[in-house]
Amino acid sequence: MKTFEFSTELLPGLPEELGLECLSRLPYTAHRLAFRVCHRWRELLQSLDFYYHRKRLGYTQKLACLLLVFNSAIQNGPKNPSVSVSSSYGIAVFDSVSQSWDRLAPIPKYLNGLPLFCQLASCEGKLVVMGGWNPVMYDPVTDVFIYDFVTQQWRQGKDMPSKRSFFAIGACGGRVFVAGGHDENKNASRTAWVYDLRTDEWTELGELSQERDECEGVVIGEEEFWVVSGYRTESQGQFDGSADVYGFKSEQWRRVEGVWEPGRCPRSCVGIGEDGKLLNWAEIDPGVRVRASGGRVLVTGSEYGCGALGFYTVETKEGQNSKMENISMPNEFSEFVHAGCYAEI
Repeated sequence: MKTFEFSTELLPGLPEELGLECLSRLPYTAHRLAFRVCHRWRELLQSLDFYYHRKRLGYTQKLACLLLVFNSAIQNGPKNPSVSVSSSYGIAVFDSVSQSWDRLAPIPKYLNGLPLFCQLASCEGKLVVMGGWNPVMYDPVTDVFIYDFVTQQWRQGKDMPSKRSFFAIGACGGRVFVAGGHDENKNASRTAWVYDLRTDEWTELGELSQERDECEGVVIGEEEFWVVSGYRTESQGQFDGSADVYGFKSEQWRRVEGVWEPGRCPRSCVGIGEDGKLLNWAEIDPGVRVRASGGRVLVTGSEYGCGALGFYTVETKEGQNSKMENISMPNEFSEFVHAGCYAEI
């Protein structure tokens, strides 16, 4: 790891190593205040070396970031005393350690709600929001936004190369991978791209073996990006049982057959087992949907068909049955979740 060198002490009166240890142990909730203390702290907190230093020592924290619908009451006016309910997309954050819920500040470009059906990914302590539909015009957008948990601010990244909806997404090592989905004319896509957060640039990857609309993406073992199932333009809703797998070292795609149940939608059901292999979370219960994973898995579902939505954490161990624990949540966060990921901060 890089050796940190500072012209002034991180903490007056303490050796540099002890000062670094103290700051490494700061919880993420204190990072914004620490960021304002001095230039040296600001430089350290924004350093990727410091992030990976904390990660190596086990001081990072994992937060579940969930795209869900928030409802707000609107007074119709003095001549009409009735109240209307307005719905918009926002991002909720759940901390499993403190069992606390919070809502991220809105993106300046979309103060009244995020694009519908946008996708979430996270890497190197930042949250990335991509694509979706304009919440007013319902047209696909190519917007990319990055949220920094240290500064608690949004910035806009370079637009996606093309409009696409319901695509696979996955992140690893400072890069976000996207593949499949469909364009603004609802034609299924077989193209794939990777976005580099450090350079703010997009690079095209080779094509998938076939078109894959409404596919699901998952990164396995920091070695491969799996694009699971999906269907071709002429086969609407006929989900395929295969997957395309991109190797990070080989930089090549390979096709894998028989990894998914044909005809079943993979969206929010694909996971990784304790053995590192692909699994179907819906096999636990047809109503289960995965919303974030990382160590323990956060899922949503209801006890019966039209029952109230609940949140659960699932811990799986090889050779043992999955154990689900219910999570209590405020009413404002109890709406249907459309996407999710874990952010390690």
